[in-house]
Parts: sequence; C-alpha cells; structure tokens
Amino acid sequence: MDPRFEQMLLRTRRHFLQQSAAGIGGIALAALTNEHAKGQDVLASAPLPSDPLAPNPLALRKPHFPAKAKRVIYLHMTGSPPNLDLFDYKPSLAEHTDQDCPAEFLQGREFAFTSGTPKLMGSPRRWSQVGDQGTWMSDAIPHFHGIADDLCMVHSMYTDQFNHAPAELLVYTGSPRSGRPSMGSWVTYGLGSENENLPGFVVLISSGVQPNGGKSSFGSGFLPSVYQGVQCRSKGDPVLYASDPAGMDRPLRRKTLDALGDLNQIQASAMGHPETLTRISQYELAFRMQTAVPEVMDISQESQATLEAYGAKPGESSLANNCLLARRLVESGVRFVQLFDWGWDFHGTSVGSGITDGLTSKCATMDKPIAALIKDLKQRGLFEDTLVVWGGEFGRTPFREGRTASSKVLGRDHYPDVFSMWLAGGGTKAGFDYGASDELGFSVAENPVHIHDLQATILHLLGFDHEQLSYRFQGRDYRLTDVHGRVVKELLA
Repeated sequence: MDPRFEQMLLRTRRHFLQQSAAGIGGIALAALTNEHAKGQDVLASAPLPSDPLAPNPLALRKPHFPAKAKRVIYLHMTGSPPNLDLFDYKPSLAEHTDQDCPAEFLQGREFAFTSGTPKLMGSPRRWSQVGDQGTWMSDAIPHFHGIADDLCMVHSMYTDQFNHAPAELLVYTGSPRSGRPSMGSWVTYGLGSENENLPGFVVLISSGVQPNGGKSSFGSGFLPSVYQGVQCRSKGDPVLYASDPAGMDRPLRRKTLDALGDLNQIQASAMGHPETLTRISQYELAFRMQTAVPEVMDISQESQATLEAYGAKPGESSLANNCLLARRLVESGVRFVQLFDWGWDFHGTSVGSGITDGLTSKCATMDKPIAALIKDLKQRGLFEDTLVVWGGEFGRTPFREGRTASSKVLGRDHYPDVFSMWLAGGGTKAGFDYGASDELGFSVAENPVHIHDLQATILHLLGFDHEQLSYRFQGRDYRLTDVHGRVVKELLA
C-alpha cells in the first residue's frame, strides 16, 4: 500500500475537521480580502494587512493622493476647555451677565447638570487681539498669543454628544459607542509606519488619568490589534511589560521569539487569521522597541534651552514632557502621536476648578509647552508636513453651571452645540479664523463644522478620501466618518 494513502487512513475525524475548517476558512478569507481589495486602493504599495503572506502589517503604504501631512500630533484636553474663556470673545454675553437665559435658547436642549432657568455668564477673562489677523484670545493663554499666526482656528465646531465618554469616542472613532477603530489606528492602517523599530501610533497621557473614553479612545476596534495605540510613559519604564523577564538575556529572548515566530507562521499559513500576523508583528516590534523606545523617550538628551522652552523636566510625568516627547517621536518616524491631558472639565463645583483661578492654573501647564512645540516643529523643518490638532470633545455653556448658582466659583456645563478647536501645520491655513457662533455663544452662526467633517478633513490632509479608507467587518464596509462627513476645504492652504 502507498505510504501516503496509509497515512490518510490513519487520520481521525478530528484531523479531518481541523484541516477542513482551515481550508474552508482560508477560502472564505481569500474571498473577503479580494472583495476588500477591489473596494479600495489605499494599500496598493504593500500587501493587505489581512493577507496571510503579508510580511509586515505596518509596511509603508501610499495614500489615495499626494498628502500635505505625513504625520499627526493630536492634543486632546480631556474634559473640554471653556472656549468662551479662551478663544471665543463675546462682549454681548458679558453685557448680559447674571440675567436669566432666554427661554428660546434652552428649548429642546439637554444639559448635564443644569435645571431651571440658568443665569447668563460672560467671560471674566481679559481679552485682546493678537497676531497679524487680530485673532481674539484671552489672558489665560499668553503663550498662544505668540503663535496666533500659525493657527487655523475653527469657531463653529459642533457634536451630537454632551457626556464625556460618548463625545470623546465620537471624536476618535466616529461612533459614541465603543468597538470602532480610533483615528490613529485608521491612519496607521492606511499609511503604515515610517520606523520599523517604533510603533506607528503612540499615546501619551498626563495628569494621571486615562481618557474619558478609556482605552477605546486609542484602540483598534475590529482592525487587527497591531494598529492600536501603544501607551508610553514619560516617567519610569517607557512601555509596561516590554522588558525581558529576570534571568533572560537578549540572545535568549531572540531564540524564544524565533521559536514562537515559527509556530505562529505555521498557524498563519494554515488558518489565515490576521490576528496571528499581528501576534508575530507585535512580538518582533516589542523586541526592537526595547532598544529604540528608551532612547527616543530620553528627553535628558535635549539641550537645556529646549527643556526650558517647553518647561520640561526629565524624569517627571507632565504635559510639558509629553509635548517634547511628541516632537521626538514624530521626528523619529512615528505616524500618529496622541496626547491626552486630563483636568479640563470646568464645572466650578469646588475651589480651584473655576474659570478664573482654576483655568489660569491649568492653562499654565498647557499653553507654554504647546506653543514651544509649534515653534520647535517650525525650527526643525517638521511643521509643514506635521498636522497638529488641539481641542476637547465638546464646548461649555454660555451660562453658569446650575450647581454653582449660589457659589463664588464660576463654572460652565457641558455644551455640544458650538465650540472652538484649532489646527496647525500639515497643509492648513495659517493665521486663519473660520466659522462663528452667535452673539451669545449658543449656536453656530456661520460655517458649521461637525466632528465627522473634522475627521474627513484630517484624513484628506493625510492623502485619503475618507469615503474610501474602509475596512470590511461582519459583512459591511466601515470607515472613520461612518456615512457622514465632508472635507472643509476652506481650512486647506
């Protein structure tokens, strides 16, 4: 009897089912990836990340068209800053301070902590026009005054959500519910990474608190997990759990990974599951990161003048350190750097949390390092192709937060209908103000920009048609902007 035939007879039903499942799964996966490939050309310069033969899911890929921006630094002020006390000057609102809010402005609106008839509240800050275009800014952000001519201000943002977590998830995933890929994951999926020794998407968190949306705000959702944000720390080990176990030296670690890689490659060839490729890629990236990450995260290598400009101090955890790290990371080829800074939820329910002393103290930790970041990027020739975005998840009310009605501390409630954000560099117009709210700051008066429009514009600056950057999951194509969004071409240089 032929030995090959004899071997086939010895196979059990378990062998048959296992191998049949792999074959059927491989056929299904091939059909899906082929259908996906027909739907978009974003990955034309490299194999599909879900292709079992793809050597590296983070390989460089071409966008749909030539891009103005190659990388992104997104500065998220967790809790949402009070735009009416920073960028949106409303003298008419100040004239009506302590008057009852007109009923027509409240009808049909929901607020987080306000009931009854609230009192209008103009900003107690001092205001001035700065830069060549005469942009209005308050005295809470004096260092921003010096970079006004570099900023593309948007005063007409609006969102659908008025609670922190859903609103933040909408900004970063296009959905108020968890489970969708974050913006940084989409960008890394579409473009790959410029440095094979560093993650394509890095997350830095200051003020000691995770984002309101949790890790879903920088997660990969249904994309392969190789595209999720890697959280790094500016104090202690840069990346948790990346160090070798005690007693394992680097050569032994290499041998271990080689063995794991062989086993995973066998499984990838047999099963064709994209997460197996992710596992191989992540093991290898972690091995390379052990050398590369400590070096790029060591800000003590910077000059004393640079440290002082940012207000950074080696060995500490702060937004200042993270801004300097963001520059070092994009300079080293990281595609998307996401900064979350907690503490911007200015309800004013306690001493130090109001829009007078509280906002002054919080801005003192923010506007100096961010202004230094913009100047540093320009000095190093990175500003033109690095897109910087600053903002929160929604705005704040033009009236006093209900719980502070009898308090001396001034605070504002959550407000989704209109707020301010800014972009800089990466192909945006410099020294430009776009959109406006009404005279009391209740609604968008001109040029509305929805969160989905912001997402579409960011992707456009990176060279993507937001309707074509998609991923097939559970039988349908998903995208960051869902089924909405338009590119705000007026913001483009």
